Amino acid sequence: MQRSKWQRALIIVSLIFAGEAIFTLPYHVTRFFRPTFLEVFDLTATELGVAQSAYGFIAMAAYFFGGPLADRFEPRKLLSVSLWATALGGLYLATFPDVTGVMLVWGFFGLTNILLFWAALIKVTRAWGGDDQQGLAYGLLDGGRGLLAAVLASLGVFAFSVAFPLGYDAATLDQKGAVLQQVIYGYTAVTAAVGVLVWFTLRGLDGGADDRQSASTADFFRQIKAVIKLRVVWLQTTVLVCAYTSFKAFDQYALFAVRGHGIDEIDAAQIVATGAWTRPIAALALGLLGDRFGISRMALVCFVMLIISHSLFAFTGTALGTLSMILLNTLVTGIAIFGLRGLYFGLLEEGQIPLAMTGTAVGLVSVIGYTPDVYIAAVAGYLIDQSPGLAGFQHLFMLLLGFSVVGAIAAIAFERQARTPSVTAGVNSR
Repeated sequence: MQRSKWQRALIIVSLIFAGEAIFTLPYHVTRFFRPTFLEVFDLTATELGVAQSAYGFIAMAAYFFGGPLADRFEPRKLLSVSLWATALGGLYLATFPDVTGVMLVWGFFGLTNILLFWAALIKVTRAWGGDDQQGLAYGLLDGGRGLLAAVLASLGVFAFSVAFPLGYDAATLDQKGAVLQQVIYGYTAVTAAVGVLVWFTLRGLDGGADDRQSASTADFFRQIKAVIKLRVVWLQTTVLVCAYTSFKAFDQYALFAVRGHGIDEIDAAQIVATGAWTRPIAALALGLLGDRFGISRMALVCFVMLIISHSLFAFTGTALGTLSMILLNTLVTGIAIFGLRGLYFGLLEEGQIPLAMTGTAVGLVSVIGYTPDVYIAAVAGYLIDQSPGLAGFQHLFMLLLGFSVVGAIAAIAFERQARTPSVTAGVNSR
């Protein structure tokens, strides 16, 4: 079905809002307000990390089973139901549950964010981009998501700062809790409202589904087997897991500024919020450069930037302890990690994966690619708690450095493999 430019614009805007709104509750609250979240919920960094690992474990299974669902059901139903279910989880989170409740709600978010949502979002975006605008499509998706995230984060941080006219340290625990609760309610309302938007704007959109795709279990497993045999799938998975590890670690930057260098909590939140503003610029710019020079080649550039930025935080000690230096290196990190987010699913087209199999391919890639949801928060929390102060964070950045080196190698290998003729030979395009 041919759509006008206005209709195409409305579709990508709806996908942008959906793609970010659904992750605000499980990610934004702890990314931008982590020190306050830990204090109000009376959690250690390790306990929060374990709770977020519950998200990852549930998400792994959800990625696998969600892929085939995206190939067979209408996107607007999958996306809208996911958004509304996540909003229900936000209402529960606002009651400030104990550590067990936090683990349960993060596990619930792992289901609602992924099972019906993620593969459908990626597949519709790929169909929107066509044959030669994958960088534009995913750049707009993640860049737009980043713009929305930055706006919401800046509004949240502003409201957070003005809520304490006498200073954060002078506020009582009850006052901090009341402000954090309003932040959670705000994100919950946005999530539910976007579900309504998607329900109406994506009407009639099939995301490139093919009616001839068989729903039989045998055909499903044959398709999985065919995709598993592709080397480009495993190289893309490696790129994704390495890129996503650094992205997930971005959640620790506010705590790094506070505990590692003694920066004020509000200043630390502003550092991370400022870093988030690199996302709309970096994702779109790197996506467009990917269309021009190659997706995998620009992914390599981003990994080189991460190697430099992680090395600086890992090995320079207190030399980067000033507010301005931490902010500068955080901006470099932001450009790299958010640039990668505008690139790594564009590898589907560069790797010549058939559109009709996108959901299944995304599911398989994501099962491993998003395993940082399982381990990085818990590992980071352990390193931080075991080596208080700056040392624990230096150990974390050394770990991130290793992943960035592996990611750079995988990007090089992917580019070479993608140039190989008939890279998807033997995979039925229907």
